[in-house]
Amino acid sequence: MMKKIKIVRNNACLAIALALLFAACGTKKAVVSSSSSSPNTTMKTPKSNENNAFPKLNFIQKVADNAVYATDIAGDLKLNIKANGRDISAPGSLHMRKNQVIRIQVFIPILGTEVGRLEFTPDYVLLIDRLHKEYIQAGYQQLDFLKNNGLNFYSLQSLFWNQLFLPGTNQLTSDLLQRFDAQKNAHSSLIPVTVQNGDLHFNWNCNAESGLIQAASVVYQSQKHGRSTLDWHYDNFKPVGVKQFPAWQSFTFTTTATQRKQSVQLTLDMEEVTTKANWDAKTTVSPKYKKVETQDVLGKIMNL
Repeated sequence: MMKKIKIVRNNACLAIALALLFAACGTKKAVVSSSSSSPNTTMKTPKSNENNAFPKLNFIQKVADNAVYATDIAGDLKLNIKANGRDISAPGSLHMRKNQVIRIQVFIPILGTEVGRLEFTPDYVLLIDRLHKEYIQAGYQQLDFLKNNGLNFYSLQSLFWNQLFLPGTNQLTSDLLQRFDAQKNAHSSLIPVTVQNGDLHFNWNCNAESGLIQAASVVYQSQKHGRSTLDWHYDNFKPVGVKQFPAWQSFTFTTTATQRKQSVQLTLDMEEVTTKANWDAKTTVSPKYKKVETQDVLGKIMNL
């Protein structure tokens, strides 16, 4: 029995650590977009003569209009993490409040006790390890691997909410939508919507009929930070009001920015998608918990 408990504890710890690793690296990539977006940055939109008849701006607007109206998304889920040759599954939950928080909780199987919490807000990242009664709470500029780039919370939020976004912005306007490009292919049921910003290339594969985003891809390439890719897939759309929200999301992050190539895949399979708002968006950490230095936590993660 003790051996089983130890395995559960170890897997829970690894799940928490890998979640933070994904968050750290994945957001770094989204973040460079924020620093790259400046008055001197020019968004380039490729042109195609054969695409002139396609009302691409109307389609891009249709994709943008698919964003759910709800302020809250919440539900229990099955969490799966694949990284470093390990495949870990655990129950969890996702709570999101628009422009305020993205929260992923990890629970011990069967027992249902929370063992970890990863939380993004516009101002900081919070990671709580309840097994060891430790936590980190740091502004994005405090994290060494991000301090030179900053982090755009709203970019990450848009990916979780299955929406288009532009680096360095928190709201799309009609003028901003004109910076996107869409190329229709008569032989494909998907239409890619793209935008280039500095070293970052964004691609959303959208259903040609409904405009729903089926997949998103972000590629970052630089001499200093290497190459990083984030591939995000959506499925099992559920009605949320008059809109649709993906109950299944899977994203794979691959990077060479950590001196060696690393890849982590995180899958969130929601059992239900609700708009329940009877939960607190702010987490208060118990004074009994020890605050851990960011570098200490990252050191443990990188040595897994």
